[in-house]
Amino acid sequence: MRIAVTGSIATDHLMTFPGCFTDHLVPGELSNVSLSFLADALEVRRGGAAANIAYGLGQLGLSPVLVGAVGPDFADYQVHLKEHGVDTDSVHVSHTAQTARFVCTTDRAQNQIATFYAGAMAEARTLSLAPVAERFGGLDLVLISPNDPEAMVRHTEESRRLGIPFAADPSQQLARLEPDAVRGLVDGAGRLFTNAYEAALVRERTGWTSGQNLDRVGSWVTTLGADGVRIERAGEPAVTVPAAPVREITDPTGVGDAFRAGFLAATARGLTRTASIRLGCSVAAEVIRTVGSQSYDAAADRLLANLTAAYGTDAAEEIAPHLVAVTREGGDSS
Repeated sequence: MRIAVTGSIATDHLMTFPGCFTDHLVPGELSNVSLSFLADALEVRRGGAAANIAYGLGQLGLSPVLVGAVGPDFADYQVHLKEHGVDTDSVHVSHTAQTARFVCTTDRAQNQIATFYAGAMAEARTLSLAPVAERFGGLDLVLISPNDPEAMVRHTEESRRLGIPFAADPSQQLARLEPDAVRGLVDGAGRLFTNAYEAALVRERTGWTSGQNLDRVGSWVTTLGADGVRIERAGEPAVTVPAAPVREITDPTGVGDAFRAGFLAATARGLTRTASIRLGCSVAAEVIRTVGSQSYDAAADRLLANLTAAYGTDAAEEIAPHLVAVTREGGDSS
């Protein structure tokens, strides 16, 4: 299955604050917030939603096509992605802007405050999917992940025109997208990905109820943090799968992207929706143990251990035959 992943490609600057942000928010003064948090550590890592998802798909034995825009500082990052099974030949390199930057501080309660600088990502609006599809003789799925808003709209409309199935993952860009654009992203999507808060934003932006949104998508996948993942289809009962327990939480950055990679890899191999969620949660459990969103290793032995611990031997055995392409064993892949 050939999946094109469109969206952001960025460099992450990740800092940690030893306290809790909420301890420094004064009731009655939130309209005049001026705060600075002294961070204990700084990690500079590779990131961006599309690159994170593509990295995960590559780790899981697929050969995803990454579609996005970067700056001339992308060379080392490109080598890293290619080494992990990602096709980067459809990535546009800007001559004037640097690769996007994600600057994020995480407190001890795993709350995050972040700023995203688009940089070269703005040029993604000029990219067409037609040459990508032509290069491979067609695409089986286009994932529309957070990106330049105009690019997200263009890729969705082009997927419809080319007859390519697409999945919508508007995520952080819901705050920037106009209602008409959100309705366009949702309507006709084979899958809609959100977290619980974003699900409420989708209802608010589209003006449609949950049922009306479900009538327009194949399925709606909502991550619920420690409470697991819910998947819904019109006319069917919702299915909720518990999250895979994590003994050590190091950095939550990229957890949702890792889940999407695991889920899409499983569905690409014909697994049930419950099994697909379980694999997604297992991959997410790996990334949360590491600093950065592309520092984990999705080796089969690690994933099967997670699956067995979280869901039992039968669940692991159901998925095991579909992990034969994941041959690397253990170790940090950063």
